Amino acid sequence: MSFKKLVVASLNVARKRILMRVDFNVPLKDGIITNNHRIRASVDTIKYALDKDAKSVVLVAHMGRPGGQKNPQYTLKPVAAELQKLLGRDVTFLNDCVGPEVEQACADPKEGSVILLENLRFYVEEEGKGVDEKGNKVKASPEAVTKFRASLRKLGDYYVNDAFGTAHRPHSSMMGEGFSVRASGFLLKKELEYFAKALDNPDRPFLAILGGAKVADKIQLIENLLDKVNEMIIGGGMAYTFLKVLKGLKIGNSLYDEEGAKIVQKLIDKAKTNNVQIHLPVDFVTADKFAEDAAVGTSSLEGGIPDGWMGLDIGPKTRDLFREPVQRAKVIVWNGPMGVFEFANFANGTKSVMDNVVAATAKGSVTIIGGGDTATCCAKWGTEDKVSHVSTGGGASLELLEGKILPGVAALSDAK
Repeated sequence: MSFKKLVVASLNVARKRILMRVDFNVPLKDGIITNNHRIRASVDTIKYALDKDAKSVVLVAHMGRPGGQKNPQYTLKPVAAELQKLLGRDVTFLNDCVGPEVEQACADPKEGSVILLENLRFYVEEEGKGVDEKGNKVKASPEAVTKFRASLRKLGDYYVNDAFGTAHRPHSSMMGEGFSVRASGFLLKKELEYFAKALDNPDRPFLAILGGAKVADKIQLIENLLDKVNEMIIGGGMAYTFLKVLKGLKIGNSLYDEEGAKIVQKLIDKAKTNNVQIHLPVDFVTADKFAEDAAVGTSSLEGGIPDGWMGLDIGPKTRDLFREPVQRAKVIVWNGPMGVFEFANFANGTKSVMDNVVAATAKGSVTIIGGGDTATCCAKWGTEDKVSHVSTGGGASLELLEGKILPGVAALSDAK
């Protein structure tokens, strides 16, 4: 997949209506936005279009999983008020996202209008599937999808996509169907630039840090990265499956992935063939139950983890061991924590790796945090601006690292 896509900055947007797909899937509590990060992230692209005299910016987005049903719990109305504050100008909210009334409102709006439409996923035609009023699964007919996309097409002259978090979904609003000009916004551009630094032609040594629970969930990721990296750290829950298979480690009640275990040796053989150095934990912080208030113990590779105990973090020797490849690396991609960072007693391993990644960034390494739990750790420890890039899309970044094509990116016009 080419990372070189047309960018909004290359367009002459003056007097043009811009249909912009953004990621406004923000957390709400009692109708109040609890984290506006995704809304803030879209502001640069919106402001750019307005500063360059776009006639209108029509924003389309989704929230939650209403399954193709209109559900007031998932209205984007609170986002309009928040965006108005961030932009310092009026934002018009429309109670629908397609159809004659929306088309009329967007046909010839006041110069410099910002219009936010209602949740795209209130229509089954956005995702292509959903549920009916009784909760039965339904599929959208091809004719209905075509009609839905044709209505979206009428809302702008140019299409701009700035929703990296949904780029791995071939949803109607992500395709820009019918538009001759389909450009990326600045947020999507930044994501593609950083992943190109890792996946196209990385400086070396190139290190992948992988955590998370199940080997089976990460097989494609590990397989693809073994063709690209020089070194790989494997921590988190899946390390116990690797160590049980490779070293016969007694893992007590630790996570064990039976499906993933079948492929461990194959992955290690591929690493040897490709001359990739694999780093696995040598000691562990253990717990007598999966809880914040669990009793805390330590175990080594030699002694193993006793029955009734489970490994929930990497130990102090492993923290020292993992520091070295991080210090050596010129490019680092990190996907998945080293332990149960949500519990204070089992967060030190992930925090230690984070500190080392921050130090590597300060020395000039390119460091990319692949969304999801690892991005949550950056927010928790205030390191978002101390690494090179924190991805806004967990699923999208994972699929990129797995070597997959992202439909929402592939649909964009190529750079001239």
